[in-house]
Amino acid sequence: MRFAPVVLALPAMAAAQQQVPLLEQAKGWFNNFVGAATSSVNSASSAAASAASGVPNPVHAAAGQVEQLTVTDFTKENYNQVLKPGAATASPGIEDWMIYTTGGNRTCFGMCARADVEWSKAVSLLSAVPSAPQLGRLDCEKEPQLCNAWGAGAPSVIYMQLPQPLPDQTTPATTVYYLPLNRTTVTAQDIVELATEKAFKEKTPYEGFFHPFNGMLAQTGLAIPFGWVVYGFSVMPSWALMIGISFFSRTFIMGPQGGAAARPAAPAGRTQ
Repeated sequence: MRFAPVVLALPAMAAAQQQVPLLEQAKGWFNNFVGAATSSVNSASSAAASAASGVPNPVHAAAGQVEQLTVTDFTKENYNQVLKPGAATASPGIEDWMIYTTGGNRTCFGMCARADVEWSKAVSLLSAVPSAPQLGRLDCEKEPQLCNAWGAGAPSVIYMQLPQPLPDQTTPATTVYYLPLNRTTVTAQDIVELATEKAFKEKTPYEGFFHPFNGMLAQTGLAIPFGWVVYGFSVMPSWALMIGISFFSRTFIMGPQGGAAARPAAPAGRTQ
């Protein structure tokens, strides 16, 4: 009977021994929870800082967690409808467009491959930028008439700032920058910085003959017809062009002489 208390205490001791592992497990769960919460807060802080600076978050961009920006393919049929100064999407008062021009063997001599790859990367990076411009693409191999009308070369970026109409319904001039890209050294970051760092402002805005909105061709409605003319000369064989020039010059120079020689002489003794 003296051992009865000891015997009765054995179950309690066993239960206490079983509580030790449970306590350790609880500590482990708590530590894991704290670590996960800290990691989540740090990730959110990093994303917020990235968004505030306007620089793409490389983690999100690589993971594909941002929606890819739409790239509009420009043609001679749709550019007037797409590029309208004063679009409703303009905010605040200016709608920025960044149009990439490319080409093939005939218009880019087969040297636009690197720029095409870097442009695709730049689109993904710009998709993570809250204030990214509208994006467009102009293929001079498929749309040579429009490229000729704009005087655009490949590869390059045409950066446009389309204003909204003023209260009196007049529309300010559209600012256009022509930005050639180096075919061998261009990088996606170079293209991204044109928008994020406003690097396009380092160049002088274009105000000449080929301006898509304010140039003489655009104002007179002759932009696309001019593009067709230039395209026609570009595809014409050199021998045909030389024959045409020779025929025209021969007719222009010899025509009046031929006309004078063919006129019949007046009879002797008669005055005219």
